[in-house]
Formats: sequence, C-alpha cells, structure tokens
Amino acid sequence: MQMGKLKALVPMVLVYVILLVIGLTVPGMWQPVVYFMFYVALGQAFNIFLGLTGYVDFGYVAFLGLGAYGMAIALQNFAHLGLVAIPIGIVLAVIMSVLLSMAVGAVALRLRGAYFAIATIGVNEGFRFLLVGTKLWGGSEGIVLSGFMRKAFGREIANYLSTFVSDLLLFLVAFLAALTTVVILNKKMGYALLALREDEDAARVMGINVTKYKIMAFITSAAFAGLIGAIAWTLKLTYVFPEDVFNIHYTVEAIVIVMLGGAGTLIGPMIGGLIYGVLKYYLSVIFPGVQLLILAPLLIVTIVAFPEGVAGYLIKKTRNSKLAEYLR
Repeated sequence: MQMGKLKALVPMVLVYVILLVIGLTVPGMWQPVVYFMFYVALGQAFNIFLGLTGYVDFGYVAFLGLGAYGMAIALQNFAHLGLVAIPIGIVLAVIMSVLLSMAVGAVALRLRGAYFAIATIGVNEGFRFLLVGTKLWGGSEGIVLSGFMRKAFGREIANYLSTFVSDLLLFLVAFLAALTTVVILNKKMGYALLALREDEDAARVMGINVTKYKIMAFITSAAFAGLIGAIAWTLKLTYVFPEDVFNIHYTVEAIVIVMLGGAGTLIGPMIGGLIYGVLKYYLSVIFPGVQLLILAPLLIVTIVAFPEGVAGYLIKKTRNSKLAEYLR
C-alpha cells in the first residue's frame, strides 16, 4: 500500500495525541479521556463490519463479552506466571471472539437486512443465559480478579495495570482498528465490500465472492471487539459479570456512534465516538438522572442535520480541496 494513502490516518493520530496530552497534563481529565476513547475504539471496531457492509449486527456485544471472559480466564489460571498472563489473555480473547464470529457468521451471514439483524439479536442474550444456567465461568457470580492480580503482580503493579496500562492499550486498539480499516479500504477486499454494500446482487453478478468478504469483515471486527472487552473491561475493572458484559445497550451505542460519525468512513467512528462520549459524560455530570432524556433528542437532531454522518458531511464539503486526502 502506498504511504500516501496513510495520510487519512494523520487527523486521527493528531486527535489521539491531543487527547493523550490533555489526559496526562490536565488534572482529573485522564479518566474522562479514556471514557471517550472507549467509544472511539468501539466505533472503529464496529465500523469494519457495519460501515463497510451495511449489515447491522445486534449481537456485537457478545464478542466484547467473550473477549472479557478470555482475559479473565487467563488471569485466573495463569496469573502465577506473572505479566505473561496478560498477552495470553489478549490472545485468548481474540481466539474466543473469532471462534464465536465464525460460528455466528456461518449461519447468520446467509441472511440479509432485517433478517440478519433479527438473527443476531439473540446471540448475546443466549450466551448470557448459557453462562448463568450452566454456571460456566462462575455463572451469575462472574469472575472477580482483584485478588488474583494483587497476589500475582503485587498491589502497585496491579493498580498500575488497571489504571494506566489498560487505558494506553485502548488507545493502541483504536489506532490498530483504524489502520486495519485503511488497509482494507485500499485492498481488493475494501472495493468488494463497498460494492456489496451498494448492491449485493450486482456485486455477486460481477463475480465478487460476497460471502467470503462478509465473513472476513465480520471476523476482523469481532477480533477487535474481543480486544476491547479484554482490555477496557477485564483488565481495567478487574471483574467480569455476565449481566454487564452481555448487555445489548453497548451494541446500540456502537450503532449510534457509527451512524452519527459516518458509516464506512475512516474518521467517522472517531468523530461519532467523541461526540457521543463527551455528550454522555458531561450531561451525566451536569444533569444527573435525566442525561439520557437530553442526549436522545440531541443525537436525533445531529443525525437529521447530517444524514451521511458528520464525517460524510465534512468529506463532501472538502472534496477537490487539499484537505480531501486527509479526510476519508
């Protein structure tokens, strides 16, 4: 891939650096910045499938949940190995999420549109009831890791992992998801996905193996979801409860972020994640208890004003200008 095509990453890297500087230098801003970055990373990961294919996956949070459990299982069983348990947890989280995505994708991706969305709704709920009903991995009691981590790593390192290292890793995951999107968009896979998003039947007639590319995007997106679950939930919070990690509202939030920022664009999920995260955080601080009542109409107004997403509007307005190669 030509280096010039990586220019689209420049605005994103600048924003990440600015957020890092704000978080590290402004007192009390580190946790809010990480909160915003969670939604940016979630949007970047979900955009690889929703944005590039147009398919809405309501079971997406199941991949985050399995990733969270992958890290929890690794820390629970390999903490005695020291910090090696963390890369083991990351690998296990990705493997578990990918295996689930292959199983779900093999069946659900044979369907289209609303039928696909309906087929995926029950995935996260099914997993939650499976864990609780069979008491697998602690059942409804979940897995609490604070004791394992303090015993294995020491109190200071355990605190450092959950309050700083996990946050930095979240920045890295958000960047890697964006980089993956750029690579896909500039490869045959990207053109195939955009063709099937516009007209799947026409793409198939043109000889594009749409099923193969849909599954590839589905698995890639799920792998990043597993990473986010492992890092932003398990490593940071040091516990995993099925009621929390399989909650469908995270999927709804991911859909809102991608549509708000601009589906299929590179900077859209970052813009959408920042708008959503900042509004949700500060409304909850200023108007506690009624923040969602205020947030919903604000999001509706934004989506009505920018039907192609905020990024879609910016890209359209800067077309044929020097800024165009930095906005995608």
